[in-house]
Amino acid sequence: MPPEDEQTRRRRSMVEAQLRGRDIVDERVLRAMAAVPREEFVRERERRRAYEDAALPISGGQTISQPYMVARICEALQLTGNERVLDVGTGSGYQAAVLAELAAEVHTIERIPELAEAARERLAEAGYGRVHVHVGDGTLGLPEFAPFDGIAVAAAAPGFPQTLYEQLKPRGRLVVPVGSARGQRLEVAVRSPEGPAVIHSVPCRFVPLVGAEGFGE
Repeated sequence: MPPEDEQTRRRRSMVEAQLRGRDIVDERVLRAMAAVPREEFVRERERRRAYEDAALPISGGQTISQPYMVARICEALQLTGNERVLDVGTGSGYQAAVLAELAAEVHTIERIPELAEAARERLAEAGYGRVHVHVGDGTLGLPEFAPFDGIAVAAAAPGFPQTLYEQLKPRGRLVVPVGSARGQRLEVAVRSPEGPAVIHSVPCRFVPLVGAEGFGE
């Protein structure tokens, strides 16, 4: 076998130290995180930092999420491989790529057209051209493609996103940071006949979710 390149070595180290070494236990998620080249989803000058335990800046004043939080969100969805999922807040496209390793069909929505187009190009170059990239208000979801087995939101909502919840299949899962712009908790909501069964999860900090049902334009 050829020797590992430096980025592959860093990626494996990230999975072991930042994910498996903490509390990420889903082997499918760990394999997905080991498969997706995060360096392809950051700016050229940030590539050496691609596997740091941190969010990194991208264009449009947005960020690519910390690897641990991407893994945490994906693990909370409990995907088995046959699902249709929605990724809200495409950003760089990295989380959509990880979801593409875990689900059968991935739709991702981004409000900034330039970010969406850049993400579409990165996804295609990294081998994830089957991810469907949409431009629009992520707080309103994609009703024309609903219902979804899982919805992942990579930005902080000021309150529980009811419209997104209603686009879930029965027993589908919505994973979303909820709170103020300065700090949130990652919540997992399961759709049930009695209404959302909400499990409060870990403290987190994401950029604000902007849109009609977010923090406003």
